[in-house]
Amino acid sequence: MAGTVGYTYKGRDAAGKIVKGKVDATSEGAVAARLRTMGLSPVSIDAAPDGTGLSKEITIPGFSKGVGLKDLAIMSRQMSTMTSAGLSLMRTLSILAEQTESKALAKILVVVRDDVETGTSLSEAMRKHEKDFPPIMINMVKAGETGGFLDKALDTVAKNFEKEAELTNTIKSAMTYPIVVVGMVVLAVAGMLIFIVPVFKSMFEGMGGTLPIPTQILVTMSEQMVWLGPLLLIGSIVGRIWWKKNKNTQQVRKAVDPLKLKLPVFGMLMTKLAVARFSRNFADMIGAGVPILQALHIVGETSGNYVIEEALKKVADSVRQGKSIAAPLAEESVFPPMVIQMVAVGEDSGALQQMLDKIADFYDQEVKTMTDQLTSLIEPLLIAFLGIVVGGMIVALYLPVFNIATLME
Repeated sequence: MAGTVGYTYKGRDAAGKIVKGKVDATSEGAVAARLRTMGLSPVSIDAAPDGTGLSKEITIPGFSKGVGLKDLAIMSRQMSTMTSAGLSLMRTLSILAEQTESKALAKILVVVRDDVETGTSLSEAMRKHEKDFPPIMINMVKAGETGGFLDKALDTVAKNFEKEAELTNTIKSAMTYPIVVVGMVVLAVAGMLIFIVPVFKSMFEGMGGTLPIPTQILVTMSEQMVWLGPLLLIGSIVGRIWWKKNKNTQQVRKAVDPLKLKLPVFGMLMTKLAVARFSRNFADMIGAGVPILQALHIVGETSGNYVIEEALKKVADSVRQGKSIAAPLAEESVFPPMVIQMVAVGEDSGALQQMLDKIADFYDQEVKTMTDQLTSLIEPLLIAFLGIVVGGMIVALYLPVFNIATLME
């Protein structure tokens, strides 16, 4: 992927006045072309230094923020508005690159704009950045370019990503509280084992006698924390790195994704989320005029679950042989009977897109409702869990004190 470089320039406007500035572009030729579109005659173009000291941008590998779904939703919405208002594609991309809050997206948009400036179509320019632009977005843009309704295609993409971001944020919000509570429990347990239990251990040794079994377990755990703590910390870091590197490989997805859908309570939530995403993406692709086989392939890639992806491969084979979509879906347990029946009705009536839209709306609401219910249920359970763990440790520490008369004999 071609990278962008900062360039300083001097240009002469129509009145003969010298204008100076700095832009990001892939080459000096791209800068010169931009200056001409701005009504400037290039005088000098020089590569600008990246910056030093406090002005230099620092990026830490693995911690740099990439392009998020919210960034793409905002970009698609603004792009749709500007193109429908009659702004040229070049001007639109320039404005988006300057206005977006995402530095990663701004750099990519500069490259895309330069590619478009050289005659490349927008969809092909975006395809060079497949890690940042999802396949559904690229193909929707391509369909819009071909059919002459790019603004409508971008509007559809914006709505799709906005709903996806809304659902994702709903689930993240629901999961924040449990994660914080579990983190507090882990820190509390580790703190007690490292700092408090050794103090009580010294006191117990001075008393003599036999410690109660819960207290013995606690003391043993405290003694093992010397090597177990660092080992768990290193193991969690290594595990996180490995997961981040391998979570999208076919072997891992094939093993993990079916298990996700079978988890108690959360499995049902993930199933509804996957069905909502499948229905919404498939409806948008059909509405944009993307060929159905290509749409099925793209929807499978963007489903986020191996089970759905494999099911849609079977659907594609069925369609390729002239058969229906609903029949192979019925063989997959991940698709509820209502979904299969509505897809079948949509096929028979020629209103498949409308039916898929209704399915997506229904399961969007189901995900929100279930998330709210889980949040209400999890809060008291986590408070009870916190009380049992920390309270149990405190009771185990004070059991010998309750029996102090016996231990002192």
